Amino acid sequence: MKICCLVKEVPDAAVTKRIDPETKRLDRSGEKNLNPFDTHGIEAAMQIREGGEVEVDEIVAVTMGPSSAVRALHKAVALGADRSVHLSDDALEGSDVCATGLALAKLLSSESPDLVLLGQQSDDGECYTIGAVVADHLKMPSLTQVIKIDVASDALTCERQAEYGYDTVEVQMPAVISVGDAINEPRYPSLKAIMGAKKKALDTKAIGDVGLEADQVGEAGSKTQVLGMNPPPAKQGGEVIEDEDTTETVEKIIAWLDERKLIR
Repeated sequence: MKICCLVKEVPDAAVTKRIDPETKRLDRSGEKNLNPFDTHGIEAAMQIREGGEVEVDEIVAVTMGPSSAVRALHKAVALGADRSVHLSDDALEGSDVCATGLALAKLLSSESPDLVLLGQQSDDGECYTIGAVVADHLKMPSLTQVIKIDVASDALTCERQAEYGYDTVEVQMPAVISVGDAINEPRYPSLKAIMGAKKKALDTKAIGDVGLEADQVGEAGSKTQVLGMNPPPAKQGGEVIEDEDTTETVEKIIAWLDERKLIR
């Protein structure tokens, strides 16, 4: 069994995020890190391997991004991946989720995985949809918000969070599974793993290597476009009721709640 883990380089959580007014895209010039949600996907792959229900021959970390994204791959390898694949090409710049999903699907096709795992969202765009887009291009079944995975020889039994509770779904492999952060607690990489990550195999590919044309990705291949941006409305200060007279204070609070139809 081969498992591919999709990972992404995102701005560090400590960095204040801002939109570039010229490009209308996220400014990624500051410190970057491995998307924390994707660490749960890597941990899920490791637990499948260690569970012994199926034999996992290889765990491959896969990303699309600029040259700096190799650091995210090194961290993914330190967490347990056996090797990594990096799709990097200037033509990819400006890709929306549709173009990104196509590019990742083309890259994954060349790997022929039995299972694709990824975090349910990225810490920057938080669009939640990349797994479904990739699965559509690969013609594979897809599940999102998965918090538990049981593996058989050719199928998965997954528990997923839903608005009304939990679903238990059986899905045939190959499949694309987006995991929630409740699925596990990612391990910390050992010093030996961190030091050895840069020595693990890293395959860098351009769009031509995976059968893509320049007009299929980047701004030319994107189906969405940001036309404008507006800051959120400023929050108004709350009303402070001083407790000089308890009876009067209670009456004011009740009147405030009643005016907003919060009590009956």
